[in-house]
Amino acid sequence: MELVMTEQRKKIHPHKFTLWVAIGSITMMFAGLTSAYIIKRNQPNWLEFDLPVIFWYSTAAIVSSSITIWLAVRAFRQGEMAKYRKMLIVTFVLGIVFVSLQVLGFIQLWNQGITLTRNVSVSFLYPIVGLHAIHVIGGVIALLIMFLKAFSRKQKTYSAVPVEMMSTYWHFVDLLWIYLLFFLLMIR
Repeated sequence: MELVMTEQRKKIHPHKFTLWVAIGSITMMFAGLTSAYIIKRNQPNWLEFDLPVIFWYSTAAIVSSSITIWLAVRAFRQGEMAKYRKMLIVTFVLGIVFVSLQVLGFIQLWNQGITLTRNVSVSFLYPIVGLHAIHVIGGVIALLIMFLKAFSRKQKTYSAVPVEMMSTYWHFVDLLWIYLLFFLLMIR
């Protein structure tokens, strides 16, 4: 019996496996986009531009949100539901702040005349960062659903799997943004 229990512990939950497959797919998509960016960068009409400073503030927001989602998971595992709910909402708010700051950064770029039709370099920037923002918005929606479930009176037992999956995904979009930011700063 003990051998069976040990074998079951080694298996990955099917939902977690699916999440890892999705993360692998998203990683490949961004690897392809950034590779294409590098190749197109050698064109003679490549436009170099500075990223708005506000992108650094958005980076601080998303890194902070990784800390708060980690604290939420920790609180969940310790059965501290009030702290879990609080950290979920803080993570949710920081996710909204991140996306809002990204939008403000792109408004600044647009106001400087750095638009989609200006140059091929800009036509890569908007989709790359925009796709990342869409993934963050998806995470924000998932956080909202988890927050609402945390207050549900119908649910008396809680599984750690969704909480751990959300944490994994959130840390992934955080690391992906850090990669994209440094990529865009170094490969201009």
